[in-house]
Amino acid sequence: MTPSDSPADRNAQAVQAMRSGNVPEARAILEAALATHPLDIALWLNLAAACRAAGEIDASLAAVEGALRVEPRSFLALLMKASLLERKGLTREAGVGYGIALTQAPDPDLLDAPTRRALDHGRRFHADYLQGLRVRLAGAVSDARAPGRSVEGRRIGLFIEHLLGARRIYHQKPTAFFYPGLPSIEFYPREDFPWLTPIEAATDAIRSELFAVAPHNQLTEAFTPYVAYPDGVPLDQWAELNHSPRWSAYFLFKGGEPTADALARCPATLEALAGAPQPLVRRRTPSGMFSVLQPRTRIPPHTGVSNTRLVAHLPMIIPADCGFRVGNESRPWRDGEAWVFDDTLEHEAWNNSSQPRTILIFDIWSPFLSAVERDLITRVTAAADDFNDGGLEFGL
Repeated sequence: MTPSDSPADRNAQAVQAMRSGNVPEARAILEAALATHPLDIALWLNLAAACRAAGEIDASLAAVEGALRVEPRSFLALLMKASLLERKGLTREAGVGYGIALTQAPDPDLLDAPTRRALDHGRRFHADYLQGLRVRLAGAVSDARAPGRSVEGRRIGLFIEHLLGARRIYHQKPTAFFYPGLPSIEFYPREDFPWLTPIEAATDAIRSELFAVAPHNQLTEAFTPYVAYPDGVPLDQWAELNHSPRWSAYFLFKGGEPTADALARCPATLEALAGAPQPLVRRRTPSGMFSVLQPRTRIPPHTGVSNTRLVAHLPMIIPADCGFRVGNESRPWRDGEAWVFDDTLEHEAWNNSSQPRTILIFDIWSPFLSAVERDLITRVTAAADDFNDGGLEFGL
């Protein structure tokens, strides 16, 4: 092969011809080169550009397909294909095509200015396509949001968002106890838990007891670090908070029984929690605590121990710039408003303020478990603890 016959030289010759305005010559050079070098993607892309410059969109698309046969994940080929489909007026096909190209997009800083502009246009075009599809799909099931069908409406709405790729799919990943067949729901609908109302009504009384334990919202010896793994446990995400007072707790229960201190100092809190459907598992539950997150502290993404129970939060002291995420959904706490979530879905919390954040946390049974299942789960869990003499955890 002489230097002038190499794909790089042929590409250079074709580019020079294009710059000189001689598109037919550029196309002839590229077609001749591809006859002997059919696996050179740059030749295919330049041929597509030459055909596009000549106004031959179908020929340009055929050249792009040649490039994609060589490299199906070529970002430049995918982006050009979408733009050509748009130019042909094939709006829906172009919308899908831009979406595929976006999955292969590199860091925009690595692209030249024209390609960055094309990428930005592709993002906008794809977003418009998704919005049109979203409207069409929502219209097809608009009756699902009628009174009495809120559960169906919420679930079909999530189904549509997943279909559109607008919502990441999170799965339950309990660190120890996984019970099959339970749904993955980030935040449960408030109306599913009417027993929350009297607990919320007791907020002021509960907060008064919190202040007795932690005067002026300051930690006392009654609080201990929430994360307290022994040395040598391979949990990198907890390295910063392990044994740290930056995330501390006042435990209302120990080993499934109210502590003597809580019985003496927090009777209204314990009375309020008695109205919740808490699991009764020997050595483990009920459980509940006041959780304090210090200023400028973040709890890293993690998952909880068991999907047989859900977790409830009741805000006590919530400065600005605090938040909480479960799966796809992020929410701020609001005074006097409790929520229930599945902590076996990835979740995290943050306090970006200059004041401590305090909430009441307690567990409840998953409402999707029958009374028979709750009894069986309790027996299995207790048997496992007995086998391990109550001293071992099954997950971390």
